[in-house]
Amino acid sequence: MDATPLTVIAEFTTTDENRTKFLEFCAYDAERSVTDEAGCHAFDVLLPDDEPHTVILHEVYADRAAFDTHLTSPHYGVFESAVRDLGIQTVTVRFLAMHRA
Repeated sequence: MDATPLTVIAEFTTTDENRTKFLEFCAYDAERSVTDEAGCHAFDVLLPDDEPHTVILHEVYADRAAFDTHLTSPHYGVFESAVRDLGIQTVTVRFLAMHRA
């Protein structure tokens, strides 16, 4: 049986003071994830038009193991430290398995 692709949707709240810097770390993590991780198929940084302090990360991995590998990567460590150091609030993180009929 094939591995089930995993989509991760992570939503964060920023402030006027930390938004620009946080977006830089998001872009870094996204670029390194797609470039360095064979199991990361997509990593998008989304900004809702009507919510200027919301940042949504849309990530697609080959399977749960690929996501777990992501969490041990050096670039994720940089991102995780930035979230903590900038005082970014994590609103939700959702894990979505693709259903195949």
